[in-house]
Amino acid sequence: MIWFGGKRPTAAAINASGTASMPGFVGIEFVDAGDDWFSMRMPVDRRTRQPQGRLHGGASVVLAETIGSIAANCCIDPSRWLAVGMEINANHIRPAYDGWVTATARPEALGRTSHVWSIRIEDEAGKLVCISRFTVAVIPVERK
Repeated sequence: MIWFGGKRPTAAAINASGTASMPGFVGIEFVDAGDDWFSMRMPVDRRTRQPQGRLHGGASVVLAETIGSIAANCCIDPSRWLAVGMEINANHIRPAYDGWVTATARPEALGRTSHVWSIRIEDEAGKLVCISRFTVAVIPVERK
């Protein structure tokens, strides 16, 4: 298990942490976590669509960076360390028009000073909408 203290993240703690920031604004919600994966979802609605009605690519990146950041922070001692975004890329594969998209993050590397996460975003039919790679820096809390 990759989670700090051997405890899987819970919905109550994760959802409460984002209500007054970007995740709350676009409706991102915790779904589940396993031994080495983390899942969140986001609605495809007026907040996350481009004017032409498709899921905005930037909204997919917001979902990817949100899940990657939260997952990385759940792997480290929060009294000593903070994981912050360093680099993200995203390949937009197919459009989504409504419903929900679900992101699943898995670590590629969990180092002492950096992590690399792969994030798959799928529509409700399980079709790949976006694939992203996210790198975080693990810094001392006093640097935040």
